[in-house]
Amino acid sequence: MYRLLRAVRQPVTYSRWLHLCMPILAEALWLFIAPKAPWVPLLLAVPVALMPWMRQAEGIQARFLLTPGEDPAGSGISTARSTLWVDRWRTLLWVEIRLVLSAIATLLSSWLLIFTTELVIAASGAAPGSDAMLPVVPPAWAAALLAPLPLVVLLALVVGLGELITAIARRLLGPSAAERVSELEARTEQLLERARIARELHDSIGHALTVAVVQAGAARAAGDPEFTERALAAIEDIGRAALEDLERVLIVLRESSQQPSQRPTLAEADRLLESARASGAEVDAQLSGALEKLPGPVTREGYRILQEALTNVLRHCGPVPVRVRVEMSADSLDLEVTNPLPTRLAFMSGSGTGLRGMRERAALLGGEAETGPFEGNWRVRARLPLDRIR
Repeated sequence: MYRLLRAVRQPVTYSRWLHLCMPILAEALWLFIAPKAPWVPLLLAVPVALMPWMRQAEGIQARFLLTPGEDPAGSGISTARSTLWVDRWRTLLWVEIRLVLSAIATLLSSWLLIFTTELVIAASGAAPGSDAMLPVVPPAWAAALLAPLPLVVLLALVVGLGELITAIARRLLGPSAAERVSELEARTEQLLERARIARELHDSIGHALTVAVVQAGAARAAGDPEFTERALAAIEDIGRAALEDLERVLIVLRESSQQPSQRPTLAEADRLLESARASGAEVDAQLSGALEKLPGPVTREGYRILQEALTNVLRHCGPVPVRVRVEMSADSLDLEVTNPLPTRLAFMSGSGTGLRGMRERAALLGGEAETGPFEGNWRVRARLPLDRIR
């Protein structure tokens, strides 16, 4: 009983009732046009239900009336057109079941409302009409007690049939196997994009903050106004670059129609090297090959790998000598960053987000990245193939 009383206050109860009654109302309208041919709408329902757009129309209507307020993606009802014949047959079965349930719901609703009206009339002491449907007219006191009963039965009927038609809609109008695969692929792409954005933020913002902290600490320790001036300029430049990267990522997250700015490439590697030098590190860099002609994915991911490697050096070792080698050959891009071994074991564990991100970036392009001790130093070495990209 409590469930029925709660259903009275829920708008979905009445929207489902409307959905149940709509098909038979269309049939009733046709009877005013051609009362001698009531079978015509039923005959036309078969070819119409097999039309590809019918599944879309029924899905939109079912979502709006059967699951109002629910997340459309989680309603279990598709609004796509039929692409396969199995979806068309499912739509036809849905239409037939809906017509049957509509007839049941409309007829019982009409009878129960009529019974309630006649019981109220009897309770008032008035004589029932000649066309009364009550088989026996009860006394006034009994009619007053029985008058709410048809309404309770009607409410139970509407709630029960509403839940039944919703369950059937999710079954027959739900996503097909092909649509589920497509939705899964789209979800996978979305998760991969989010993971890429997370790596972008980690590499870009992490590098900027690391350089800013190192520069500020070095300037305070040096006590030299000229050095402090250079440190502040370097912090300003790296901060501005980080803000540009952050703005680009936020545009993507907002799904703005504006085109995001170009992601940095290895052609801009000098900016990274200069920021590391400005932080006090002695950077010995060897860049060979036409880096500006590298394929887009390779040069962008290579830039991020170099950025993360230099960030880790500054963060865990401070201003130490660093050797950078970037070489483009006919079939691959080789990148190597070597520095003295750090004292923090966490950096050498190879389990950090940055180290894992470098390996993931290389693996996505079919390459490989290695991080770890090498001949008394710490080395980051990555090889990105070019033949698979072209």
